Amino acid sequence: MYEFFHDTNLGLVLLTVGECLALLVPLLIAVAYLTYAERKVLAAIQLRKGPNVVGPFGLLQPFADALKMLTKETIIPSGSNRVLFLLAPMLTFLLAMLAWAVIPVNAGWVAADINVGILYLFAISSLGVYGIIIAGWASNSKYAFLGALRSAAQMVSYEVSMGFVLVSVLLCVGSLNLSDIVLAQRHIWFCIPLLPMFVIFFVSALAETNRSPFDLPEGESEIVAGFFVEYSSMSFGLFFLGEYANMILMSAMTSILFLGGWLGPFGLLPQLGPLWLILKICVLLFLFIWIRGTMPRYRYDQLMRLGWKVFLPFSLLWLVLTAGALLAFGWLPNVA
Repeated sequence: MYEFFHDTNLGLVLLTVGECLALLVPLLIAVAYLTYAERKVLAAIQLRKGPNVVGPFGLLQPFADALKMLTKETIIPSGSNRVLFLLAPMLTFLLAMLAWAVIPVNAGWVAADINVGILYLFAISSLGVYGIIIAGWASNSKYAFLGALRSAAQMVSYEVSMGFVLVSVLLCVGSLNLSDIVLAQRHIWFCIPLLPMFVIFFVSALAETNRSPFDLPEGESEIVAGFFVEYSSMSFGLFFLGEYANMILMSAMTSILFLGGWLGPFGLLPQLGPLWLILKICVLLFLFIWIRGTMPRYRYDQLMRLGWKVFLPFSLLWLVLTAGALLAFGWLPNVA
């Protein structure tokens, strides 16, 4: 059986399909139940009950929502570009799934253990803005187009700071491989020596995923839901799934870069590797939801000032200080 899967073309195809399904099916279930968890946490913050009708404790609510999306009519505006209008949500969702190919769940548990995993993730996250721009333009609506422009400017602004944060981590590791980044944190998680960069990365992740308090592209009061205002049924659902999949992805990236990935605190219970990573992702997702329930939305000028006048110069300064400290104390990693 082992020789069949590894020595024949059909076996390799089946093995690859099996690995993809083993990764994507749990991810899609996690995305569905993240919507349930968000509604429950927000309800607790606002002293409400949240979903509690469909199934015990409302646990079947995500499936009811999915069924509703699938059965509703897809309405395409008469003046829109039909091909691009339908392509945009599919592109957004597909990119959110593709990024998971290089995320290591445990030692050796990764679909594509490439040496440039960080560059791959940065490229995929940068391409995500195209789905939003295409949706805003193809809808033939001023509200949607304004929301798309806001989102493009916002994502580009905060990706610059995230790039400097990534370079700071790479200086400490000497490798672009995500598994190597995790293993470099066996003795101390990078969130301790690089605490300011950890905070900048997490706040930038909020802005990158258009989450509150940086959900300017969807400002209900002025642009009526932003770039997907013309979308309905499953095309809207794909945008929704893409946003929540990106939240989980950013939480996974934060866990790998700063919280030791699958490594437990102080080396505790290494056999529970995947569970440690899932626990860290859940804690970060709770912070995503908690911030949405407690903080008001920024004004657009405040959003841009934070990105360009605070995060960018500070992350650049901390990068120089990190490089100087590593060089002064002889801690630069040996790269063959």
